[in-house]
Amino acid sequence: MSDKLWIFDTTLRDGEQVPGCQLNTREKIVVAKALEELGVDIIEAGFPISSPGDFNSVQEISKAVSNPIICALSRAVEKDIEVAAAALKYAKKGRIHTGIGVSPYHIQYKLRTTPDEIIRRGVAAVKFARQFVEDVEFYAEDAGRSEPDFLCKIIEEVIKAGARVVNIPDTTGYCLPEQYGAIIANLKNNVPNIDKAIIATHCHNDLGMATANTVAGVQHGARQVEVTINGIGERAGNTSMEEVVMAIKCHQSIPVHTDIVTPLIYKTSRLVSKLMNMPVQPNKAIVGRNAFAHSSGIHQDGVLKHRENYEIIDPKEVGVEESSIVLTARSGRAALKHHLDALGVELEGEELREVYEAFLLLADSKRDIGRKDLLELVGKYMDESNFIELEKVTYASNGSIQAEVSLKIGNESHQASSSGVGPVDAVLKSIEKIVKPQVDLEEFLIQAITHGSDDVAKVHMRLIKSEKPYYGFASHEDIVLASAQAFVDALNKIPVKEYVTA
Repeated sequence: MSDKLWIFDTTLRDGEQVPGCQLNTREKIVVAKALEELGVDIIEAGFPISSPGDFNSVQEISKAVSNPIICALSRAVEKDIEVAAAALKYAKKGRIHTGIGVSPYHIQYKLRTTPDEIIRRGVAAVKFARQFVEDVEFYAEDAGRSEPDFLCKIIEEVIKAGARVVNIPDTTGYCLPEQYGAIIANLKNNVPNIDKAIIATHCHNDLGMATANTVAGVQHGARQVEVTINGIGERAGNTSMEEVVMAIKCHQSIPVHTDIVTPLIYKTSRLVSKLMNMPVQPNKAIVGRNAFAHSSGIHQDGVLKHRENYEIIDPKEVGVEESSIVLTARSGRAALKHHLDALGVELEGEELREVYEAFLLLADSKRDIGRKDLLELVGKYMDESNFIELEKVTYASNGSIQAEVSLKIGNESHQASSSGVGPVDAVLKSIEKIVKPQVDLEEFLIQAITHGSDDVAKVHMRLIKSEKPYYGFASHEDIVLASAQAFVDALNKIPVKEYVTA
């Protein structure tokens, strides 16, 4: 039998501390509901004393969700705790998370007090919080750099005072996995009443070890992990929820299980990324756009023959429809044939060899091989009537934004115009009037390539069609034109007959 591992999500508190990622109350409720659907056990909804907005968010989230425990952060200060309790008034299950610094750095330089006074304040805070809620969690801030004997002593005392959960943060991301695991093991072995509380991990990623440290903590007896979606958080971020959950799912020798509905991971990741305006790095584990992408010919051949040759996770387990076989100069015949089959062109033997040799010459000179390139390579073998080419884009503002687009599809030209909230919106709506793709524009990123007011902009788009992703790329000095080109580039990667034209 495995133990339940409690998933404590602090995306809306610690994660929201990232500069420029603040959410309003309505957006926080959207995220909280997504976390509830995902199966998160505890949602740390905010730090109520910090601002009226945070107080209101904790209160409204408490009303909006039913299943997770709603947690409010406080310092070991009575006023903080009173305000946290008030914010949790409507929570079906409320928790106050209070605590204090325990490392020599915090005791001497931040709080300028003594170890005995730290214990007194920690105990008093827990006892005071227990007057409002039964579920009190104590955090020993900077436990990763604390003195082992002192940490054991304060944890023992706050459990006596009524703490149900004791949080052991590696606040600065300093620890190595064996060090952090040893801290948890030391508490398990040397705190007499440790069985009366759950040990929680809270690791930061300053040295890139947050996930490793968290898993080490679980291996040594922690049964709550404090995490964020996409690993967002202060400085280099927090432990990534999706990484910990999938690491545990992959390694069944770790005797714990979670209630996370893993096929919703990717959807939740993209929601948080979009609302917080914080793109997920392409090579991010589990949820990055390259997490299940293969460009090496050896890897592509192996994955196409048997997915588990190069993937330890089935993409569908985390909500990704399928692996991506990306065509580059390193791709082999198997990958090329895979893409040609999707276009409806079945080549074998000498024909495939001939096209592959031409493909390699082209791939050496181009970074991204798209549908247009493949059509040119195999034009004599197929009907090109569905290929889309952007002929002309114009836009102007006459009280409202108007755009006109001309597309060439096969041998025919089509025109359409539309208005929008901005020129990009108007242009994309015009394209959609001609090509009715029924796609969702899930990701739209603009990056400056050069410097100055005449920057060349690189646009990346991710479209979803029939639950499958299609990527478009383009660069141009005109952001609007680059956006249109990227949109058309993505549309051209959708298999033939997956869309209809006007």
